[in-house]
Amino acid sequence: MAVRDSITHFKSWVTRPSPQVLFDRQLVWISLGLMLIGLVMVTSASFPISSRLTHQPFHFMFRHAIFLTLALAASGVILQVPLNRWMKYSTAMLGVSVVLLVVVLVGGHSVNGASRWIPLGLFNLQPAEVAKLSLFIFMSGYLVRKNDEVRQTFFGGFIKPIMVFATLAGLLLMQPDLGTVIVMLVTLFGMLFIAGAKLTQFLALMVAGIAAVVGLILIEPYRMRRVTSFLDPWEDPFGSGYQLTQSLMAFGRGEWFGQGLGNSIQKLEYLPEAHTDFVFAVVAEELGFVGVTLVLVLIFSLVLKAILIGKKAFENGLNFGGYLAFGIGIWFAFQTLVNVGAAAGIVPTKGLTLPLISYGGSSLIIMSVAVSILLRIDHECRLKQLHGEANALDIAEQNIPEQTQITTELNDEKQ
Repeated sequence: MAVRDSITHFKSWVTRPSPQVLFDRQLVWISLGLMLIGLVMVTSASFPISSRLTHQPFHFMFRHAIFLTLALAASGVILQVPLNRWMKYSTAMLGVSVVLLVVVLVGGHSVNGASRWIPLGLFNLQPAEVAKLSLFIFMSGYLVRKNDEVRQTFFGGFIKPIMVFATLAGLLLMQPDLGTVIVMLVTLFGMLFIAGAKLTQFLALMVAGIAAVVGLILIEPYRMRRVTSFLDPWEDPFGSGYQLTQSLMAFGRGEWFGQGLGNSIQKLEYLPEAHTDFVFAVVAEELGFVGVTLVLVLIFSLVLKAILIGKKAFENGLNFGGYLAFGIGIWFAFQTLVNVGAAAGIVPTKGLTLPLISYGGSSLIIMSVAVSILLRIDHECRLKQLHGEANALDIAEQNIPEQTQITTELNDEKQ
């Protein structure tokens, strides 16, 4: 009898529609799923380096768990911030980002010759992550305020945001951090295209951007080595192509179902940055093709959610939220493509994290904040739809007495 009641209860739970809520539950579960996968994979990938550096295997796991807690706490606060507040203070946020980028150049913490972090005790703040989100928020507000100029004029509407980007790009390249600059540039292009910028202006700027990136690669020998090693990593497998060859070995060992969680060989300090930039290679080796597919499906489900939320925002007249949601979607999609492509040998190594999965406090917190902003945009769209339905119902109820009176008068005339 108890078994039958349990089965009946389970069927009812599966078939009964869930109650209406004012937030996107699917987006919440997708994000939490990616965070949980990230915690598990960072724990697995960081065992060897954690044991060598700290003499205990769970050092990076505990730190990543702290970052997750901070990210969730920050997300809870951000969810309470209305969209108009983001738009109002978008310029101030951009100014703070510029100041942080200057500070990191003056007294930042250097790793492997790159000065990208500001020590804050618990973790090192990476201003580049703050700058990405700040630029996209500023651009969303700019596209709302100057939409006609962006569509009609070249200098007034199109060049001004490029000048803002150029300022941030110059500071980032001094760190140096070309990967972040490319992510920002591609996302900016996408947002301008959605805003209706003229195709000729768009193509001209794209050609200029590509030429600038090629020039930056040519003038720096280490970037040229990355490109040449990416084209043929086996030419120098123990030198410039070492990291990529080790990553490709991890992919090869993974096969369909992987070696099993925790059974990676490449993470035993053969593969550099196994728990940060190249955590996807460890996912491929331990979980195989199935695990890789699951992770990519979750990430691009999140991207699809961002695009759908952006579309809903435009339909409800929340243009700022629409541009920002599309910008976040493009950002997550392109950064994922670059990270996965670098690990699989499709694009040169760029040092970008895998969204919500890779180890790193700044990246995890900022991307969690971005997801919270998506939830807020969706929430305000649902509120607007709810108020619209309520107003329509009020109007209908107000018209009922009039309709009843008209019907009564018509019936009296017939009689």
